[in-house]
Amino acid sequence: MPKILFEDKFIIVCVKPCGVSSEVTSSGNDMPTLLSDYRADRGEDDYIGVVHRLDMAVGGIMVYTKRNDTAAALSKQMADGEFGKEYLAIAEGHTDDEGKMVDLLFHDKSKNKTYVVDRERKGVHSASLEYSTLARTQRDGKEYSLVKIKLLTGKTHQIRVQFASRKLPLLGDGKYGASNSNCPIALWSRSLSFKHPKHQKTVTFSQEPDGLSMPWCLFK
Repeated sequence: MPKILFEDKFIIVCVKPCGVSSEVTSSGNDMPTLLSDYRADRGEDDYIGVVHRLDMAVGGIMVYTKRNDTAAALSKQMADGEFGKEYLAIAEGHTDDEGKMVDLLFHDKSKNKTYVVDRERKGVHSASLEYSTLARTQRDGKEYSLVKIKLLTGKTHQIRVQFASRKLPLLGDGKYGASNSNCPIALWSRSLSFKHPKHQKTVTFSQEPDGLSMPWCLFK
């Protein structure tokens, strides 16, 4: 059963483990199925609405809805860019103390891979994020940077490809050029802020990654 951080009649805020899909899959290895089963076991309606997505290989905080009307309200907030999303990541290399990345991205669905491109065309979207470096460390002659990221847009594989395009691939992310892919991808959904669909007050939830396990133990 996934870790539940908050629950009321309208929403469930939980921690998605790495390797579990954020959307429904035929295998059932997904958060909506796990949360539906959790609700059914308690004799409740098993409806779970998907509001946003997180790469299967990435873990961290997500919010799901328990009612169709709240799903629409939260989805609108997401589409309007009103969700506050903060991530932690470990990049291979030396990042600036702080910075902003703005790129044009194209996602190739057949390869499930995103590319930075140099001109607008069909299927190309602008993507931006801001980051600050929290710490740096050396391991086996290689430097790693722990960064806090504020996501300004939400495109597929956005953080992973934007850092990789600057020769700063995320530790563990072999798909985008990491030299070390023998651990989970070092990307974590750390915090979510949004207006509660019932009372419209801003709520914020946060969860740190497991600092005892790779890759996060590098900074303990």
